[in-house]
Amino acid sequence: MSGVSQASSHPARAAEDGGRAQGLAVKDVAKRFGRFPALKGVSISAEPGEFLALLGPSGSGKTTLLRIIAGLETPDAGTVFLQSEDFLAQTPRERRVGMVFQSYALFRHMTVAKNIAFGLEVLPRAQRPRKAEIKARVKQLLALIQLEDLGGRYPRQLSGGQQQRVALARALAIEPRVLLLDEPFGALDAKVRKELRYWLRRIHDETGVTTIFVTHDQEEAMDLADRVAVLKEGRIEQVGAPEALHEHPASAFVFDFLGESNRLPCHLSGDLAAFDGFSAPAVVAPGASGNTTAWFRPHETELSGEGPGLGVTVTGVHNQGGLVRVDLSAADGSTFEVDLPRVSRPTGLGVGAQLKLRPRRVFVFADAPVP
Repeated sequence: MSGVSQASSHPARAAEDGGRAQGLAVKDVAKRFGRFPALKGVSISAEPGEFLALLGPSGSGKTTLLRIIAGLETPDAGTVFLQSEDFLAQTPRERRVGMVFQSYALFRHMTVAKNIAFGLEVLPRAQRPRKAEIKARVKQLLALIQLEDLGGRYPRQLSGGQQQRVALARALAIEPRVLLLDEPFGALDAKVRKELRYWLRRIHDETGVTTIFVTHDQEEAMDLADRVAVLKEGRIEQVGAPEALHEHPASAFVFDFLGESNRLPCHLSGDLAAFDGFSAPAVVAPGASGNTTAWFRPHETELSGEGPGLGVTVTGVHNQGGLVRVDLSAADGSTFEVDLPRVSRPTGLGVGAQLKLRPRRVFVFADAPVP
């Protein structure tokens, strides 16, 4: 992750903005790299003070969109406005955007305090705060990132998580109107990523700056963001609050990308999905009908030794804390994963056991493949 800021401004500018976070509006933005269409008419907005996540696989256009907002790329078509200001008519410095990349990119020869102060110290003389003001701002940010006693250290003397905090503080030092984060946790191990996830959300809530966060990790996006935009091949598939995406995914792609999933052929009749000898309630997306595919989560699936359901054979059992992950296969070779609370695992559960699988709830989409 990098703390390099792409715009700078005197801290007093916050007062000129009335202390209010500012909203961003992207409309019909398109961008090609040679023959490759990275963005295909993307429209999205971030409300003032909102934490918006851009989520999608590699090549979906997330980082390209972030770089266009920052002024590091120029779109082929479309508009980008911050409040009533045309961002595309401004230089990166004029946009006053703070940007944090995946690589830390801290200045190795500078102390932590000097790294944080850098964006303010390189301002033109007329805009540059006094030394005492810069020192006070750095002290304030060191407290915010909980590194008050480490201002005199050098980056090599910090852990990866601490360097990440310094990078974010450097981006915040310029009082950015928008904060852009591009895969900021990519270089950290899983435990540190999870710890810093909650820390970043706290920092956002304290500063109130409009934040756009790029990630391919659905768990990060769902934990951190007020809203999540799911991208696929340069287009936005769906935008919504995390709970809304989980409960009402708009497409099979969104459902599958947001977590582990199973699928079964079914016949849809109203809000009921019929299988061979059993049925399950269905959440039905517009346009879905007839013979189609039902999607369901591992944790919304029952296993039993008898009764209605799909006959399956246990191929693996994995203890995961309070859960048991069960790998299954059906006679036609299809495979499934089921998550069960350890306290309710079926008697005799083990490799080779013959069981019945039955989803408690399924999702059906118009774009799902027809079996």
